[in-house]
Amino acid sequence: MNYDQIFDAAIDRLHAEGRYRVFIDILRNKGAYPNARCFHGHNGPKPITVWCSNDYLTMGQHPKVIEAMEEALHNVGAGSGGTRNIGGNTHYHVELEHELSDLHGKQGALLFTSGYVSNDATLSTLARILPGCIIFSDELNHASMIAGIRNSGCEKRVFRHNDVEHLEELLAAEDPDAPKLIAFESVYSMDGDVAPIHAICDLADKYNALTYLDEVHAVGMYGKRGGGISERDEAADRLTIIEGTLGKAFGVMGGYIAADQRIIDVIRSYAPGFIFTTSLSPVLVAGALASVKHLKQSSEERDGQQAAAAMLKQLFAEAGLPVMDTTTHIVPLMVGDPVKAKRISDMLLAEYGVYVQPINFPTVPRGTERLRFTPGPSHDEAMMRDLTSALVEIWDRLELRKAA
Repeated sequence: MNYDQIFDAAIDRLHAEGRYRVFIDILRNKGAYPNARCFHGHNGPKPITVWCSNDYLTMGQHPKVIEAMEEALHNVGAGSGGTRNIGGNTHYHVELEHELSDLHGKQGALLFTSGYVSNDATLSTLARILPGCIIFSDELNHASMIAGIRNSGCEKRVFRHNDVEHLEELLAAEDPDAPKLIAFESVYSMDGDVAPIHAICDLADKYNALTYLDEVHAVGMYGKRGGGISERDEAADRLTIIEGTLGKAFGVMGGYIAADQRIIDVIRSYAPGFIFTTSLSPVLVAGALASVKHLKQSSEERDGQQAAAAMLKQLFAEAGLPVMDTTTHIVPLMVGDPVKAKRISDMLLAEYGVYVQPINFPTVPRGTERLRFTPGPSHDEAMMRDLTSALVEIWDRLELRKAA
């Protein structure tokens, strides 16, 4: 068995398909985001503008967040000391879970090391606890949700994206007494569309199913206090479990779930992904705590981000660029070819100092490769016009198809 040959062949396949991933070496400039320094492909740092970060509201640069992290570092040190049942249950963790449960109007919350882990651990554990559980999953659910469902070993049914009629067909076909769980997202981050939460909850009520909503691309971003689409649409009380992240709009790191205390206790007690891993550093938790508290009180960042997204969509559309129509803060530009998407990304970085990564399979279906822009409150109009001009020039140079 030639192991090296197998590994080389696996990487060669990615190169041949044009979807080999290259990680760009950058450093953000504290207090000056979206300005950053790039060390990729040249000697010394080159100034660039970041257009694809999920730090949607620039909270990773907010003075309150940085101050809270610095204070925690000097107060308790760097690490958590291990798993929470042994040495990692700092008061910062307790406080943040209280703030998150309050944010979503739930009895309790539970922190994980990432949004991926919170999805995987919760879905796999919940389905194992419920004998004969069937999970109904939106076809565009995130890889972490798919992993959790697969790891549960339970039966699954995949419904067409945001298709409530198809979901009901699948629900109606099952044993009425079988435990059921409907898993879906609020904002789908690659297409920028939103789930019909109330309609799905209506079906959950009708067929006695639990609901699991992934709000990772919406928490902090929507609702009066940043509780997500479920808060904005006044649906949070109808959902069994709300899952979110601390690494996107809140600007730090970590994942969590919010639910009634009974479910929180079950996941806390049975999920290997929670029990057997070192808990988040109190430094990170302190920063996330400051961010959550701030965004509960302030809409300035959300308003600025929404205005920036609307402006960039308008500029792209007016320039004839193939911007996908979305109702959210996500601004995807359709390319439809992995090699071309990578080439556009490389040209933007090398020639214009613009950093945006191509989005290829398996993140999106083949033939729908795109560039995904996430303008924030710190991207000004001049930056957007410069970006639009650069894209138009590249589109013309490469003779790419414009919008109809």
